Amino acid sequence: MTTEIPQIIASPQFQAAVATLRRQHDRLVEEIITLTEIPSPPFKEERRALAYEAMFREHGLEAVGRDAIGNVTGLRRGRANGQMVVVAAHLDTVFPEGTDCTVRREGTKLFAPGVGDDTRGLAVLLAFIRALDAAGIETEQDLLFVGDVGEEGKGDLRGVRHLFTEGPMRDRITAFFTIDGLELDTITTGAVGSYRYRATFRGPGGHSLNAFGTVNPAYAMAAAVQGLSRIEVPAEPRTTHCASVFGGGTSINAIPNEVWVEIDLRSESQAELDRLDARLHALVEEAVAAENARGDTAAGRITAEMKRIGNRPAGRTDHGTRIVQAALAALPAFGFAPTTRASSTDANIPMSLGVPAICLGSGGTGGRAHSLEEWIDVEPELSLRGLSAGLAAILGTVGLRLD
Repeated sequence: MTTEIPQIIASPQFQAAVATLRRQHDRLVEEIITLTEIPSPPFKEERRALAYEAMFREHGLEAVGRDAIGNVTGLRRGRANGQMVVVAAHLDTVFPEGTDCTVRREGTKLFAPGVGDDTRGLAVLLAFIRALDAAGIETEQDLLFVGDVGEEGKGDLRGVRHLFTEGPMRDRITAFFTIDGLELDTITTGAVGSYRYRATFRGPGGHSLNAFGTVNPAYAMAAAVQGLSRIEVPAEPRTTHCASVFGGGTSINAIPNEVWVEIDLRSESQAELDRLDARLHALVEEAVAAENARGDTAAGRITAEMKRIGNRPAGRTDHGTRIVQAALAALPAFGFAPTTRASSTDANIPMSLGVPAICLGSGGTGGRAHSLEEWIDVEPELSLRGLSAGLAAILGTVGLRLD
């Protein structure tokens, strides 16, 4: 594979594609702005999806449409061998409905919520399509371009999960790229899995004075959270836990009927994640039993409900696979010195299913992602280095027919 990347980069077709990326870089920037200013809050990606679908049609892709979950898909055919490589970017942002997404431009910098994560990625897919077409590039496998929903937060990777578990082309996918993030100094080859829960503790409640001594769900919750804090987890594979969001109760002078906590468990290892998960469930059971033993249960007992609100599987793409080898060969050719890492991205789903997958940045630099002050720098030279490296990695994976 490493010998093929230099041939691809040196080919007239690839050079023509890069020339198109350079010539149309201003169009890329304008598309970033256009897409950023179409709000795409969690679970409400439809407006942006409609616009992106129209862009796919404008770019001449085949079988353009939105699937049952809301993903936008479009096909660029290869030599009709039936197999395909997916190149995806996610449509959703972390920002709630009503967030001002107007782009402010200062020189080569663009400022707006979601401008880099992952709106630049969406625009980069369009730039790749134009470059491939302008250069007349014929690939061995088909390319399926996807703008997917539900990558962020409680979206729980629902778009890519649907693509691989219910999508009509799921059995044809041989490799998967998600274009997410900016700098190409890392290649995500590992999937950090996560389980997320809302643990709800309920009890009879009562007056804080007159019912004093009655079992209190807040005490059970506190014991469970304290127990979680004492769980030791390995540094390798990296494993973490966090009690993060709390709620419940009705009044300062009332024993609550209900309290809840949201908990995040993560690991690079599915086995470690499952062990941590089992320990959390045991902690909750122990905390409930202890509070029922401690207090008065005449009016009712403490119960707990563990509702899973997130499930991102762990996984890994072997470094000997074609997609990783192509990326490791392509990026240094454009001045990058990539390392590999594990993260939580759309690539989690295919990795967990044994489909080779990686996450690559889209180029350029930026900062303050997931904040209202998010920004990217679209200075052409660094941006084009990233675009060229990403396109080379894709072509090294999908197969380029050289003249």
